[in-house]
Amino acid sequence: MPRFAANLSMMFGERPFLDRFAAARKAGFAAVEFLFPYEHPAAEIARRLEDHGLDLVLFNAPPGDWAGGERGTAALPGREAEFRDGIARALDYAAALRCSRLHVMAGICPSGVARDTLLARYAANLAWAAEQCAPLGVKPVLEPINARDMPGYFLRTTEQAAAVIAAIGPERVGMQFDLYHCQITEGDLVRHAEQHLPLITHMQVADVPGRHEPGTGEVNWPFVFGRLDAMGYRGWIGCEYRPAGVTEDGLDWFAPYRA
Repeated sequence: MPRFAANLSMMFGERPFLDRFAAARKAGFAAVEFLFPYEHPAAEIARRLEDHGLDLVLFNAPPGDWAGGERGTAALPGREAEFRDGIARALDYAAALRCSRLHVMAGICPSGVARDTLLARYAANLAWAAEQCAPLGVKPVLEPINARDMPGYFLRTTEQAAAVIAAIGPERVGMQFDLYHCQITEGDLVRHAEQHLPLITHMQVADVPGRHEPGTGEVNWPFVFGRLDAMGYRGWIGCEYRPAGVTEDGLDWFAPYRA
């Protein structure tokens, strides 16, 4: 049966961030993920996880100036020192929070820089990050992101992600397969999941087009979830969606999978 983790950056937004852990557990989730923990001490987040019996299954490395529109630095030439400092900070949190998956964002393509130049920097930074992560049992993951939600983002398709992973080594880095982004950019969700299953170490879900909870859009989620289960995916699926209303009011889809 698919295992779902509540994304606390998007779900339960009716509450302050640190109060969302209790709400997720009460709703039946056994695990959580979120974007960035860095506004809160790792010890405080660890206490919330322990108090509510939750596993943390994914968070993001520092993305650069998020408020200013940056979406990662891994593919950006000239930002190597900042990237390495960010990975070090992320790994401090990963160790404290016992999290084994770290999303490393590529970044928005700078104007006038050749894609091959960005690709070379991306691969080199990811290979370095994988070396830092391995002793802690952490695996960096790459996520293709659609151009509608994030114009200019470097990594767009599952094929691009698969090529980078093959170059670095699938034992060192993995794919974060977000079904929402894949549906917008590529469609054919089940086929793409089957094709890349050996590389996929984390999944995420939201319905299309509104990025709300499953059942609010165009995708036949019972069919998709059933096929993911049948093909042998045993990792977590993060619920990275924006609830259409109060979070708990939109959890009927989750009832068959509740922990």
